[in-house]
Amino acid sequence: MPFIPNTDDDRREMLKTIGVKRFDDLIANIPDKLRFKGQLKLPQPMSELEITHWLQTSARHTVGCDAAISFLGAGAYDHFIPAAIDHIVSRSEFYTAYTPYQPEVSQGTLQIIYEYQSLIAELTAMDVANASMYDGSSALAEACLMALSSTRRNKIILPKSLHPNYRRVIHTYVQGMDVRIELMDTPDGIIDADVLSNHIDGDTAAVVVQHPNFFGCLENVTELESLIHKQGALFITSNDPISLALLEPPGAYGADIVTAEGQVLGNALNFGGPYLGVLATREKFIRTMPGRLAGMTTDAKGRDGFVLTFQTREQHIRREKATSNICTNQALNALAATVYLALLGKQGMIDVANLCLQNSHYLADQLVKLTGFKMTFPHPFFKEFAITVPEEAERLLQQLANENIMGGVHLQQFDANLPNTLLIAVTEKRTKDELNRYVEIAKTFKSII
Repeated sequence: MPFIPNTDDDRREMLKTIGVKRFDDLIANIPDKLRFKGQLKLPQPMSELEITHWLQTSARHTVGCDAAISFLGAGAYDHFIPAAIDHIVSRSEFYTAYTPYQPEVSQGTLQIIYEYQSLIAELTAMDVANASMYDGSSALAEACLMALSSTRRNKIILPKSLHPNYRRVIHTYVQGMDVRIELMDTPDGIIDADVLSNHIDGDTAAVVVQHPNFFGCLENVTELESLIHKQGALFITSNDPISLALLEPPGAYGADIVTAEGQVLGNALNFGGPYLGVLATREKFIRTMPGRLAGMTTDAKGRDGFVLTFQTREQHIRREKATSNICTNQALNALAATVYLALLGKQGMIDVANLCLQNSHYLADQLVKLTGFKMTFPHPFFKEFAITVPEEAERLLQQLANENIMGGVHLQQFDANLPNTLLIAVTEKRTKDELNRYVEIAKTFKSII
């Protein structure tokens, strides 16, 4: 039984055992001005029955994608998840598995990681993939650290067409380092090669390109690749994994490091996490990769086996020389992605991507027929697009919400230069009736302006 100090004598005895006289001695390193001086207004304790009732009542005030029609995106998407995925990842040998430090008792987990890496490498057309980062933003930040280490340069170029939250995470990662983050304007919604040429120089370690980008637009990646490599910088991409079933994979157009948000691969929205960050690269950068890398080998009897290899993380042997302090490989989320990719297969992925493409373009085509609605950027897109509405975008979103439709993300919260602009994501789950319903509500909105 653990010791629980219930009386003043118990507390004094505990403090004496620890070697301090007062509780305040334990927090002496916290400045007094930061300490809470008031009384915590906590509710009275509740029984299991009472707290279950409270949670159920509270949950009824929240509307999720299972009870509404979602056109939300901006990095997290409402894709269909086959029931087999939850069944498989809920098995105890997967759900409770711990870090595979001892390969002799972790062959199942190591094989999962190996299979995941193999599928990601094939999907991205890259030489090697790891397992895995916390999410898409941390994967991208780690890719920037790889570029800084590999090139020995100190400048990273980030376009405004890159997700604003990803940009913030990168800034956080390099805080305190001798690194320059240069932000490049993209007023037309994509990177202008001429503008990039004015930013890139001999100090540039990498240029980050999101494709499709934050606004849903497809970047001119082939043209950008030539310009980036001409200056000796690395070409880092952030991709939507679903789009790679239709679009040319980043390995084919010269990317050096590929990252992605893996939530779309069989992982639920989950109020924003946990997700998994995808990272793949060229073989020549393998020793700068963060996270874990599982390899296949043979044992003394010639049988296939799996081990962690290139272990340059801080809790192994490298300490201050570690490539990263990433301390988890999001294995359960990576397993969900592995099962998703295996269940759908190549043709299934193509079918999902095609549905996203067709649904999103149908909705965009219908909306621009309405007076005052126009595409914000004149570029090809995959499953997400920015559209400017006549006025009061928040009012349109409210009208849609009244009809149980989550109508999109208002981009003004990210960029003051985009008032009344909605970012609308359309996945394979949306039916034609749902798309038409969106358009009919938008017609009503237009008529009452």
